[in-house]
Amino acid sequence: MESKDGEGFRYKIIKLLRLKIIDVYIIRKFLGTFFLAISLILAIAVVFDISEKIDDFIENGATLEKIVFDYYLNFIPYFAVLFSSLFTFIAVIYFTSRMAYNTEIIAILNSGMSFRRLLRPYLISAIVIAAISFFLNDQVIPKANKVKLAFEEEYVHQRPVRFNTKNFHRQIEPGIYVYLENYSTISQVGYNFSLEKFDGNKLVSKLIADQIRWDTAIDKWSLRRYYQRDINGLKETITSGQKKDTAINISPEDFSRRINIVETMNLKDLDDFIDQQKMQGETNVKAFQIERHKRISFPFSTFILTFIGVAVSSRKVRGGIGLQIAIGVIISFTYILFVQFSSQFAIGGLLPVQLAVWLPNFLFVFVAIWLFRMAPK
Repeated sequence: MESKDGEGFRYKIIKLLRLKIIDVYIIRKFLGTFFLAISLILAIAVVFDISEKIDDFIENGATLEKIVFDYYLNFIPYFAVLFSSLFTFIAVIYFTSRMAYNTEIIAILNSGMSFRRLLRPYLISAIVIAAISFFLNDQVIPKANKVKLAFEEEYVHQRPVRFNTKNFHRQIEPGIYVYLENYSTISQVGYNFSLEKFDGNKLVSKLIADQIRWDTAIDKWSLRRYYQRDINGLKETITSGQKKDTAINISPEDFSRRINIVETMNLKDLDDFIDQQKMQGETNVKAFQIERHKRISFPFSTFILTFIGVAVSSRKVRGGIGLQIAIGVIISFTYILFVQFSSQFAIGGLLPVQLAVWLPNFLFVFVAIWLFRMAPK
C-alpha cells in the first residue's frame, strides 16, 4: 500500500498540472510501456553482449564482481539513452493504437476533449523521458563510461592497441608548436622532433632532436641528439648535446587518444576539450562538435517522435495494431538514418555542424505538424 505522504504528493502534482483522470491514465500507460520496453531490450542487449565477450572475460581473468559492477552496471545507462527515442516512439505507437482499436480515442474526443488537449499527457510523459535522458547523458554516462572503457582496456582488448602517428603537427600552447615525423605508442618513441616558439609572428626559439622518448621514471620527455636555437633580436644562441630532459605540454596519451574519449566528458568538459583541440589545430574537431550538439538535440527527438506516434496511431485502421507499429518503426528508422547521414555531411564539410545535427529535427517537426493535421479530430 502507498503511504499517505506518497498519495498526498501525487495529488499535489495532479492538481498543479490540472490533470484529469484520463491524463493520469495515459501518462501511466505511456511511461509504463516505455520502461517495460526499454528494460526488455536492455536485458536482451546484455545477454548478447555476454555471449560475445564471455571468452574474453574468462581468458583475461575478469572477476564476477568487476563484470557486474564495473562493466554491466555502467553499460546499461549508455544503451538506455541510446534506445530511448526509438522506444519512446514504439511505446506511443503500441498503447495509443490499442486505445484506438478499442475505440477509447473516439470516446475521449466525443466527450468534448479536443485532440490538441489530448496531447497534454503525452507532452508531460515526453518531458519526463527527455529530462531523464539529458541528465543521464550529461551527468551519469560520462562517469560510467570512464569505468566501462577502463574495464574494456584491461579485460576485453587482448593486446594493446597500436597507434603509429605520422607527421604530427600541433599547437600545444599559444605560440608553441610541436612537430613529429613519426611516433609509436608501443615504444613511446618519436623521431625527427621539433619545438618552435613564436612571439607574434617572430620565431624566438627552435628545438630539434633526432629522437624523443617518454621517461616514465620522471614523467618527462628525453631528447636524444638535440640542437637548439634561441633568437633575441639580432643575437642568436645555439646549444646542442646528446641528451636533454624537458617538460612539454603533451603526453603519450595525446597520441593514443581515441574519438570515444568524448564519451567520458560532460558538456562543460566537452566544451573545454573542443576549445583546446581548436587551439591545437586538431583536424578531427568536427566529430567532437557533432557529439556536443547531439547531446542537446537528441532529447528533442523524444517530443517529435512522440507527436508523430500519436498522430499515426490515434486512428483506427483495418490493418490493426500491427500495421500501425510497422509504419511507426519505418518512420523512426528513417529519422535515425537521416541523423547519421546529416552527421556525415558535417564531417565532409558540406554543411555547418549545427545545421547538420539539428536538420533532422527541423524536417521531422514539419512531418509531425502534417500528420497532426491529418489525425482524427
